[in-house]
Amino acid sequence: MSAFSNPEWLSNFKYPYEKHEDIPSSVFDLINKNLDKVQPKDREPLVSVVVAAWNEEVNILNCIASLSRTKTKIPLEIIVVNNNSTDRTQETLDKLHITSCFQEIQGWGPARQLGLEKAKGKYVLVADADCFYPENWVDEMVNGLKEPGVACVYGRYSFISEPGYPRWKLFLLEKMKDGIAELRHLKRPYLNAFGMSMGYVKEYGLKVGYVMHKIRGEDGRMCFDLMQFGKVKQIKSAKARVWTGPRSLQRDGDFTQALKIRIVKEIRRFSSMFVPHPPHDTKTSTND
Repeated sequence: MSAFSNPEWLSNFKYPYEKHEDIPSSVFDLINKNLDKVQPKDREPLVSVVVAAWNEEVNILNCIASLSRTKTKIPLEIIVVNNNSTDRTQETLDKLHITSCFQEIQGWGPARQLGLEKAKGKYVLVADADCFYPENWVDEMVNGLKEPGVACVYGRYSFISEPGYPRWKLFLLEKMKDGIAELRHLKRPYLNAFGMSMGYVKEYGLKVGYVMHKIRGEDGRMCFDLMQFGKVKQIKSAKARVWTGPRSLQRDGDFTQALKIRIVKEIRRFSSMFVPHPPHDTKTSTND
């Protein structure tokens, strides 16, 4: 994780296109060539990578292109759930050698639930349409899931620098974020489980299921429920670190404003990190 520049490998997937019609056929051809290598047709997948997408007609290309460069001997499949998109996301998906399905119920939970139900693998890895995945992500995550007694894993992530969000500032934010994650993991690991980099045993996932309405935190809710079947493991390896744009920070204003909001939030709930969350119904609870 560089403090001053984005990783060089990201440049392979930062496409300049703004609309579906801007994407040339040659780009699809190259991505599909790589997809055919990582998704062997003669073997049943051990791992299903499930991606939820809503109005991501170009971003999904970046995500799938990075996943197509995965280096693994594990047979896998890539499933993208079109969550009722109103743009040309489905047209982009139709040109890629992946499995796609349509979920008309709006929300991250319903989208991921359909992907889980369609998955053929023993293990499910959850990914986001606007993220970039390093070549060793699958192996690092699955190796954690294969450990005895582990029901769920989650990885770490970094932000791609953009104007107003220099890499060195993002690096400091990530160091703080990773430190807080260590504290959370002791009693409330599910607060670290985000849909951009998470995995679980499909058998257990089907037993608990996702919340079936639109509410943030569907990933943490799933992780919380999975704890009844085993441990939650944090994948700390830099080889599994996922990269994403700073959109979530930009929603809160400039970097200083975004940082202040996050610091205040963590201070307010600091004492609760030392106490396990009591059992509750994650399907009806709120985010208050």
